[in-house]
Amino acid sequence: MNELKSCTLCPRKCGVNRYKETGVCGANDKIKVAYYHLHMWEEPIISGDKGSGTIFFSYCNLKCIFCQNYKISTKGYGREITEERLQELCLELQEKGAHNINLVTPTHYVLQIVSSIHKIKGNELKIPIVYNTSSYENVSTIQMLRGIVDIYLADLKYFDDTLACNYSHCKDYFHYASLAIEEMVRQVGSFVICDGLMKRGVIVRILILPGHVEDTKKLVHYLYTTYHDKIIISLMNQYTPLKKFAKYPNLNRKISDDEYQEVIDYALHLGITYAFIQEGNTQSESFIPNFDCSNI
Repeated sequence: MNELKSCTLCPRKCGVNRYKETGVCGANDKIKVAYYHLHMWEEPIISGDKGSGTIFFSYCNLKCIFCQNYKISTKGYGREITEERLQELCLELQEKGAHNINLVTPTHYVLQIVSSIHKIKGNELKIPIVYNTSSYENVSTIQMLRGIVDIYLADLKYFDDTLACNYSHCKDYFHYASLAIEEMVRQVGSFVICDGLMKRGVIVRILILPGHVEDTKKLVHYLYTTYHDKIIISLMNQYTPLKKFAKYPNLNRKISDDEYQEVIDYALHLGITYAFIQEGNTQSESFIPNFDCSNI
């Protein structure tokens, strides 16, 4: 794969030869997976009653300072596998009853994913492919996924690039993420739901950060005025502080009920009819998988 000899798959554009060294994400030329299982904690139209077949890839190109999956996104916990083994994981999850194959933090392995899944999709593999991403993507990378990905499960984290710089060390998050989501919608079109399960389309997740309700409202406004009911917005209150931040004390707490309600009320005021909200105690470390690559 010549593209890995000067990697520009994501907006970091490190240009490193991943056969010899690593860039910001930390990944080399080999696929590395930390965990795979049936996951019940995605949106209901993704998890259904049997679970989403999640495959957690090691490393990440965004590196948010509050990441709940720090063990794999930054520390790189996991096991290297072949493209053939990735195919086997997909088929094993399908055999277990997964409603879809959910590729979590896959950006830096897009070339290997396309090569691998192209060989089984529509043949042995019959269920939809979900691309679960931070959205810090190049449009050209998302275009590689045409015909492979059925559902995009995309974050939209920040409107204000000052927040992106502070929390994810990137000055251009909204620019790239908004263009990437535009390509996702162009590629898969309006969402399709059959028998309570999503078969095609885009869900955009907004994780509300404590103290940043106004930024969240700008994201909600942008998504609705741009796409209206063509996508589904998922408003997430599950931010969980896992360590103390001396520089950003607002990140040392969960969001309040009042903050979350303010965002919900704003979405209703805009006229949004297709959205997910979270109820109950979602702000818990128990929602973070106990990563175990022993069976990979």
